[in-house]
Formats: sequence, C-alpha cells, structure tokens
Amino acid sequence: MQQSEIYTVSRLNSEVRLTLELQFQQLWLSGEVSNFVAAASGHWYFSLKDQAAQVKVAMFKQANRNALIRPQNGQQVLLRARISVYEPRGEYQLLADFIEPAGDGLLKQQFEQLKNKLAAEGLFAAERKKALPANPRTVGVITSPTGAAVRDIITVLQRRAPGIKVIVYPCQVQGDSAAGQLRQMLSTAIQRDEVDVLIIGRGGGSLEDLWCFNDEALARAVAQCPIPIVSAVGHEIDFALTDFVADVRAATPSAAAELVSPDQSHFVLQLQQLSSRLVRAQRLFLQRLTPKLSQLQLRLQQLHPQRRLEQQQQRLDELQLRLQRVMQLQLQQAKRQHSYLQQSLLHLSPAKTLKQQHNLLQQLQRRLQHAQQQQVKQQQQKLAKLSAQLHTVSPLATLARGYSISFNAAEQAITSSSQLKLGDTINTRLAEGRFMATVTEVIHK
Repeated sequence: MQQSEIYTVSRLNSEVRLTLELQFQQLWLSGEVSNFVAAASGHWYFSLKDQAAQVKVAMFKQANRNALIRPQNGQQVLLRARISVYEPRGEYQLLADFIEPAGDGLLKQQFEQLKNKLAAEGLFAAERKKALPANPRTVGVITSPTGAAVRDIITVLQRRAPGIKVIVYPCQVQGDSAAGQLRQMLSTAIQRDEVDVLIIGRGGGSLEDLWCFNDEALARAVAQCPIPIVSAVGHEIDFALTDFVADVRAATPSAAAELVSPDQSHFVLQLQQLSSRLVRAQRLFLQRLTPKLSQLQLRLQQLHPQRRLEQQQQRLDELQLRLQRVMQLQLQQAKRQHSYLQQSLLHLSPAKTLKQQHNLLQQLQRRLQHAQQQQVKQQQQKLAKLSAQLHTVSPLATLARGYSISFNAAEQAITSSSQLKLGDTINTRLAEGRFMATVTEVIHK
C-alpha cells in the first residue's frame, strides 16, 4: 500500500478484511452472549462481551445447524471464529463456526489433562486390573441412596440373582462435597471388607453434574482399591476418570449390575428340569388315585343328602307347576264369570233408562222454552195493541192536536167557567210544557 495512493472506501474495507482474515485465521474466545438475534434466514447474530469490551459475532446457518447449544443472553460460551470485516458498515466482526458452553469447554480441557496424566502413570494399564468374582455373595454400591441408579442396580440384581446381598454406601454424587463423600464411602467399604465387589457411579447428567467422578484423588483411590470395582457413571456416551482406573467400566448402572451378577441360566434350566420331573411324578400319583377317587365320589353321590335334596326340590318344582296350572284355570274361569256378569249388569242397568228419560226431559224443556217464548210474544203483541188503543183516547193525544187542559189551585181540571172567579191562578198544560195564568175575566156562555 503506497502512502500517496488514493483508495475508495470499499477497496480499503476489502483489503483490511483480507489482511485480518489472513492474520487471524482461527481464534478461541470465551465471553458472555448479549443481544442475541436469530434471523429468519437461519443465521445467528449476537455480541460477545467481557467486563472491558465487546465484539459482534455472526454465525451463519451452515455453521450453527450443527451447534450443540442455542446461545442465550447472559450465557457464558466458548466459540471458535475468525476475524472479518462487514464492509457495508466498515465494522470488524467475528465469524463463528463452533460454539459450546464455556464451562463444558474448560472442564473438557481439564478432563483431558488429568486423563493424560493418570494414563502416563500407568493407572489405566490392563495388567493391573482385577477380575470380577464369578459368584459374589455381597455387592456394595457407592451412590446416592435416592437416585435412579441404586434402584436400577437393585432391580437387576433381584431379577438375575435374588440371593445376592446388596449393601449401599450412601453419599452425594453431585456438587462440591460429592468427591470427598465418594472417597470416604470407598474407604469405609475397604475397611469393613464386607463385600465381594463394588459398584461406584450414578445416572446420567451434564459434564458438570458428573465432574465429581473426575476428581484426581478419587481416581487414585479407585485404582488402589483392593476390592474389584466397577465404574458406572452416566449413560453409555459419558466417560469419567473412574471409568478408566476401575477394574471394569459399565455403560450404565444397570449394565454394572448385570456384570457383577452371575449368569444363572444353567440354574434356571436345572430348576425347570426338576420342576418338570415333579409335575410328571405328581401327575402319575394322581392318575393312580383317580379310580379310587371316582368310586368314593360315586358312593358319596349316592349317599349324600344333596341327592335327596335334589329329588325333593324336583318334587317341589312339580307341585309348584301343578299349583300354577290350577290357579291359572281358576283365574280363567273367574274371568269368564266376571265377563258374563258384567254383560248382564250392562243389560239390566238403569243407565239406559236414565239416558232415555234424560233425553225426553231435554226435549220437554226445549218445548216448554219454545212455548214460553211464543206466549211472551203474543202478550207483547196484545200489549202493543192495547197501548195503541189507549193512546187514541188519551188526553195526551188530544193535547198533541193543539188542545190544552187547565187546572185550578187544587189541581182539578176546569171544565166550566163557573169554576173560576176573578184573580184565580190557573195552571195550563200543553202538549209540550205548561204555563201559569191569572183570571182577569170570566164569561158564562
């Protein structure tokens, strides 16, 4: 790059990117995830930070599809990346191609270092490993008394070899104090010397959960244990230092129980043969007793009161059937008699006569009502005729033709002038209304 040469921004970014990628081809970094974004394209973008600085990270889809974890904000991770420049913004960033929890990565490094150290000392050598007893009477288990591992071990042992005694040496199998308790229980089992073989282990978990079985002091104690010991830590894919220093490594606690328990298939076969012989002998013995038993059963049936009870029961059933038939016949006769009497009663019943009389009464009532109506009508017509005749001779009719009637003070009709004198007050009634008059002159003609 010459000092006098003029660069475009894109060319400068491109050359800086090439320089950084060539100089820092692969880096391992540990830090805390923040601002994590999973784009719709499948790419991951986040920042990796510590107490003093932060850097942007991109992990493209083809790289993160095989990732063991999906980063979360605040998570400590260990990642492998190379430096690049994002040219549109002129910012340098990391392009990651591997990521895992930071704790697991560091623990794996420690595990490999301890493993290499113990292997170099010969603690993994096959010639120093002891063979497991063929028919152990007592099995010791160093594990948590409440975990699934101890239940699996006991279940397998009870199924394969019920006679084996199991002694559990309880301890924690996870946490800071777990390694010390494991060493203490191993020392206790050695001091008591009461078991023929030992199983040490636990169920599955993360690398941190199983880390107590990678304790260097515990691994050395297992290697020096005079009792044959089987290590069964986690699942089949899990490995611990105790797996390498123990006499036998089992993939799971259940597999460890199968390794220390004898194969009792020949005992089972022998037991099946003896059982078959016993069944045949019992069958033959029963066959010999069958004729005698049949005779005794026949005699018992003949003399047994149950037979007489059955006969009496049969006789009772017959009598009950006869009684039912007689009762049915009597009932049928009673029904026929009842039907005859009912028909006779209907024939002689006064209900028919009462119905006829009732109908006659209704006819007479209708005739009476009609006669009354006719008589009332005739009387109404007669009344109207008399009223007309009375109206003809009524003084009111005369008044209606223009005449009037006068009355004196005593309310007597005045028919003659002789009934009047001067000054009398008379009351004259017209067809409509009345009037009062005073006599001023009397004419006698």
